[in-house]
Amino acid sequence: MIKEKEYVLGLGDCVSEMHDIRDRSVDLILTDPPYNLGLFMKNRETNLGALRKNHFSASNWDFAAADKWEELMNKFFQESARVLKKRGAMIMFMSIIRVETIIHIAEKYGFYYKTTGIWHKKNPMPRNMNLHFINSTEAWIYFINQGKTGTFNNEGKIVHDYIESAVISAKEQKEGKHPTQKPEEILSHFIKLLTNENDLVLDPFMGSGSTGLAALKAKRRFYGIELEEQYYDIATRKLGGFK
Repeated sequence: MIKEKEYVLGLGDCVSEMHDIRDRSVDLILTDPPYNLGLFMKNRETNLGALRKNHFSASNWDFAAADKWEELMNKFFQESARVLKKRGAMIMFMSIIRVETIIHIAEKYGFYYKTTGIWHKKNPMPRNMNLHFINSTEAWIYFINQGKTGTFNNEGKIVHDYIESAVISAKEQKEGKHPTQKPEEILSHFIKLLTNENDLVLDPFMGSGSTGLAALKAKRRFYGIELEEQYYDIATRKLGGFK
C-alpha cells in the first residue's frame, strides 16, 4: 500500500482492500468494474481474448457464472454502503445488459437509483462495421447512498445524462493505459459535479489510475484499489509524477 498526503493506493482484491477504509469517509465512488461478459461473448464466438487482455479473466470477475458474479457484486455494494457517506454518490460504468441486475443489488444495500446515462465515444474502433452497428456507447449508473439527493454542482445549468468524448488521447495512452480505460475528461466531469474540493474519491477498480489523476487535478483526495500489479505500477507512477 502507498500512502501520500493526497492519495492512497492499495494492491489487491477490492472488497478485501476496502475493509481498511473508515466508515462513512468517502464522498464519491467512481468506478468501472468488469461487466462479466466473458462467457456471454465466448458463446457468441467473439474474440474476447484479443479485445480484453486484462486482469478480469484471472480474477473471475469477467468470466464468472451469473450467480458468482452477483455474489461478488453483493459484497462490493455492501462494503460501498459502509464506506460512503450518507448521501454520498456512486457512478458506475456498466454494460447496458447488466444495468437492471446492478440496480436490484444496489437497492438491497440502501442505494437510491437516480438514473442511467450514456457515454458516447466519438471515435470507437470500427470493428465489423460492414456486419452490424458499431459499439460506440457505454452506460453509467448514478446512485445516492442512504438518501435521495447529494452534492450536485451544476451551477444552475442543465446537465444531461448523455456525455460525449473521444476515447483516451495519445497523451493518456503514453502515460500508461488499461484496456477499458476511460478518458480523463469524462472522469473529471463526474468528479467536479458530484464532489467538492478536498472530498475523497474512491475507485475500487482503478486500473491505471485515471480516476486518481482526475481527482488530484480537481483538488480532491483519492483512494484507489487495483488487483493486477502491472496496472497498479502504472497508477503508482502516474500519480507519483503529478505536480
